[in-house]
Amino acid sequence: MSQTRSAPGTRTAKPVLRRGDRIFSGTARAAGILIMVILAGVAAFLVVEAIPALRAPAEDVPGGEGLTAYIGPLLFGTLLAAVIALVVATPLAVAIALFITQYAPRRIASALGYLVDLLAAIPSIVYGFWGIYWLAPRLVPLFRWLEENLGFVPLFAGPTSATGRTMFTAGLVLAIMILPIISALTREVFRQVPTLHREAALALGATRWEMIRLAVLPYGRSGIVGGAMLGLGRALGETLAIALVLSVSGGITFNLISSGNPSTIAANIALQFPESSGIAVNTLIASGLVLFVITFAVNMLARYVVNRRSEFSGAN
Repeated sequence: MSQTRSAPGTRTAKPVLRRGDRIFSGTARAAGILIMVILAGVAAFLVVEAIPALRAPAEDVPGGEGLTAYIGPLLFGTLLAAVIALVVATPLAVAIALFITQYAPRRIASALGYLVDLLAAIPSIVYGFWGIYWLAPRLVPLFRWLEENLGFVPLFAGPTSATGRTMFTAGLVLAIMILPIISALTREVFRQVPTLHREAALALGATRWEMIRLAVLPYGRSGIVGGAMLGLGRALGETLAIALVLSVSGGITFNLISSGNPSTIAANIALQFPESSGIAVNTLIASGLVLFVITFAVNMLARYVVNRRSEFSGAN
């Protein structure tokens, strides 16, 4: 029986898309282009408005010491608060994700995951009030203990803040705020661990913890890093909670328990913008440009890390 074969060099006809497919494809493409246009517009606005501050003499910039001296402490405070939040939130989020996906019964896991996700729905100003009125006073005894026993460490040199409104407190508040982001992404990655990997480890005699250490954590490493980077991006841009909790005195210091704390870029903009005019506004926008670049870089890094294992499967 003869079979009809395509002649060499002939092109396979492309499938004809239905009208609904064409509309959906065009809408999705337009949405992607619109997002890029908006992002480019925001970047262009920040650059244009920051140019006067970049060209202004040092004495005209708020503080009288130049733009670098103005933004430097703010950038330091932003990174310090975000790093504290990341160090505290990441291990806790991974532990919660492991408990929900590997240990908890299904009903408890579903309810606990829902409660953790609800933390992301709480407004930041509520976190700020909670931090200033409940958390900060209760941390003062801990700060005094740290000063008395670990005062030789620059992080806890003191003198202890009487109100508890310190960089350490601000970092803890940020940690609670970014916890749902890291935990949600980590849980989804842990759920995608191939069952074959887990069962093979258990069949070889591994305990549950050994199975998690050998099969689950290596598979989810990129998800953990990606979730941590996304949480870091959220922490870098937080405004109201930091503005309420942190007692600002300016300057660069690693002391986490004293009343002398650098502010963050976002909190400084929120506090100073209503009363600013002229070159002061351009200076604040220039600091916002720095924050925009850092946040954009962090999110791009997170996306790169997450996509590194997009083609990973249980077969390889």
